[in-house]
Amino acid sequence: MQHTVARFHAMLEKKFEGHEYGQHPKELYEPINYIMSLGGKRLRPLLVMLGYNLFKEDTETILDQAMAVEVFHNFTLMHDDIMDEAPIRRGKATVHEKWNHNTAILSGDVMLVKAYELLLGTPKKQLKPILRLFNKTACEVCEGQQLDMVFETRKKVSEEEYLEMIRLKTAVLLGMSLEFGGLLAEADKEDVKALRVFGENIGVGFQLKDDLLDVYADKAKFGKQVGGDILSNKKTYLLINAIERAKGKQKTELSKWLNAEMFKPEEKVAAVTDIYNQLGIKELTEAKMNEYFETAFSHLKKVDCSLPQRAKLKEFAEALIDRQK
Repeated sequence: MQHTVARFHAMLEKKFEGHEYGQHPKELYEPINYIMSLGGKRLRPLLVMLGYNLFKEDTETILDQAMAVEVFHNFTLMHDDIMDEAPIRRGKATVHEKWNHNTAILSGDVMLVKAYELLLGTPKKQLKPILRLFNKTACEVCEGQQLDMVFETRKKVSEEEYLEMIRLKTAVLLGMSLEFGGLLAEADKEDVKALRVFGENIGVGFQLKDDLLDVYADKAKFGKQVGGDILSNKKTYLLINAIERAKGKQKTELSKWLNAEMFKPEEKVAAVTDIYNQLGIKELTEAKMNEYFETAFSHLKKVDCSLPQRAKLKEFAEALIDRQK
C-alpha cells in the first residue's frame, strides 16, 4: 500500500511543480504558487486516485481531475484563513499575512477558476456529472463554513447541528474525491454511491478525532497547542455534550470558565478538561467517532472491485485514523 500511495503522491507533486497557473500580474499568481507549494498531505487528490484505482490501472490519465480537487481545497483554505484571521498555515505565513487581504481574496477567486479549468479535460461523457458533483460539493463546503461562523455567535448548538456542519464543511469533499475516482473510472452507480458514503463517514470521524486530539493529544506529537479549542470556547463535539450533560457544580464551573475574560490559559485548559473527564466526554466522543468509522468501512465492503486495491484504500484510511496529530 505504501508503495502505491508514495507513487501516486510523487506523480501529483511532479504535476503540481510543473503546473502554470498564470504569470501576469505576478502579485495575483505568486500567492497561488506559494500556497500550493506548501504541500500538505494531498489527501483529497490521493483519494481521487485511489478511488479510480479500485477499477482501473491508468491512474496517470486523471491527474488533472485530482489536482482540481486539491486546488479547490486550497482555495477554501486561503479564504478560511482570512475569515479566521489565521497567521500561520502549515508552519508558514498565511497568504493574507504575507501579502494582504485583498490580494488573498482575489488570488483565491482565481484558484476556483483554475480548478474548473483543470476539469475541462474530462471526457465528454463524464464531464457533466463531474461538474454537477463539483458544483454541489463546492456549495456544501461554503454552507458548512457559514454554519460554523453562525455557531460562533450562538449560545446553544445541538449535537445534530454540529455533526451536519462538519459533514458539510469537511466530509463532503472527501466523499466527492472518492466519488470522482469512481465516476472517472465509469464504475457502477451503486459502487460510486458506496464510495461517497465511505468518504463522508471517514470525514466526520476525522473531524471528531481532531476535536478529541485538541484536548487529549500528546503535546510533543500534536504539532500545535493542545487545548486551543477550550481557550477559544469553540463549540466542538466535546463542549456541546459537556454543556448538555453538566449539572449542579459542574455546570456552574463550566459556565464560569466559558464566561471568564481574564484567566491563565493552562488553568482553563486543565479545569475544562477535568470537567470533560468527570462527564465521560472523551469516551462519548470516541464512541461516536468509531461509529462513523465502522459505518464507513461497512460501505467500503459493498464496493465491487479488485480486493487488493480495496485493501490499499482501507489501509490508507486506517493509517489516517491512527494519526496522533
